[in-house]
Amino acid sequence: MRAVFPRLSYLLITIWIATLGFTIPVNAQTADLPLFVNENGLPSLAPLLQEVTPAVVNVSVERRETLTPNPLFNDPFFERFFDLQPMPEQPQHRRRMSAGSGVIIDADVGYVLTNSHVVENGERILVTLKDRRQFDAELIGNDPGTDIALLKIDAGDLLALELGDSDQLQVGDYVLAIGNPFGLGQTVTAGIISALGRSGLNIEGYEHFIQTDASINPGNSGGALITLDGQLVGINTAIIAPSGGNVGIGFAVPANMADAVVDQLIAYGEVQRGQLGVMVQDLTPDLAEALGMDTSVGAVITQVEPGSAAEDAQLQPGDLIVSVDGRPVVGAADVRSQIGLKRVGVQVEIGIIRDGQTLEIKASLRNGGQLQTRPISRGTNKLQGADLRDLGPDDPQYGNLSGVVVTQVESNSTAARAGLQTGDIILAVNRVPIGSVAELREQLASVNGALALTVQRGSARIFLLIR
Repeated sequence: MRAVFPRLSYLLITIWIATLGFTIPVNAQTADLPLFVNENGLPSLAPLLQEVTPAVVNVSVERRETLTPNPLFNDPFFERFFDLQPMPEQPQHRRRMSAGSGVIIDADVGYVLTNSHVVENGERILVTLKDRRQFDAELIGNDPGTDIALLKIDAGDLLALELGDSDQLQVGDYVLAIGNPFGLGQTVTAGIISALGRSGLNIEGYEHFIQTDASINPGNSGGALITLDGQLVGINTAIIAPSGGNVGIGFAVPANMADAVVDQLIAYGEVQRGQLGVMVQDLTPDLAEALGMDTSVGAVITQVEPGSAAEDAQLQPGDLIVSVDGRPVVGAADVRSQIGLKRVGVQVEIGIIRDGQTLEIKASLRNGGQLQTRPISRGTNKLQGADLRDLGPDDPQYGNLSGVVVTQVESNSTAARAGLQTGDIILAVNRVPIGSVAELREQLASVNGALALTVQRGSARIFLLIR
């Protein structure tokens, strides 16, 4: 609040002086910040919102859920309580409606951007415009890895938002979040950019979130995060909500990431990700000292897959990746996100430091999975009693998730006592994503204390603690 009052006072003083006929020179600090004034001469964002809010829509999704019948209904023991008549047949399915938000990004074609989880398993998708017109939407494609989906509606007289350059955002920039929280209808909240490049949250497969304190609540998913010049810089996606509501920590997929995904969804209906074929880890101060490196940021290559694009490009274990196509790399998650947005066959330029020298290595990304390894045998590490294998093409979640499948858990073992179950998919160890048994083994070896496993179990994502 203390940062807002001086700014507001300055605006009021400016308006008051202007009414007296004085001219105030506009300096560089105020020239780049849009100043809106309503008909009463007071500062207001209403003029901006009147222009942009028609581009934000409500997205209603109809799903069919399978019901699990109560076994008591078919138990002969209970038939006597119902005059020995069999229980009436119970419905096997039910229909459920859910609501989210979306943003029109192409008025001519009718493209609407939203979250993948908003439209997941939807049998019917209905888009409602601000003027209350409703249209059935066609799902062009979705990408669970970035939680982006593209819809298309056949409608005229639409307004689209222009995609801004999310790479130009800075912490402290003012932003507005527009969406449909709790199904109440279009709602606008204001805040600032709290942080950039957030990852390791295990919300999505490829994370490089914009964090904001603009209020985001359930139903805001798929809505717009815009700057004060009306540009779309993010798609609201997730919140941290211990109490179930907004606590000032919301996340949005950057517009540049969404734009790269949209191009592939339009072309292929899915994202065809290229693989570099390396395993990397964050550069820590201790590791930097051990490797004799002066920098403190980047991702160290720990393994190069045989026959991969990285091997052909002559990347080596111990190389420090500092950039991808000229964009700086902060850590391992950053490498994964940047490479994960590239198509198969695309040539990328990897900036590395090797033996104190800065090199630029070109590599053509390939289509392929992670390194294939044998399962971890029982009796090793802190997952004793669990048999594991890489997530493969035969698994239903292949292509949607990256992790390791639990194929069997021995009774009364360490893994069983921790709550691990057959069919679980381990996604991360202590918030470090893993994509194969080899990566899991590497992370387990690097942890001396307790293990926090991020596990996908059915449609739920849970944490299991192993001491």
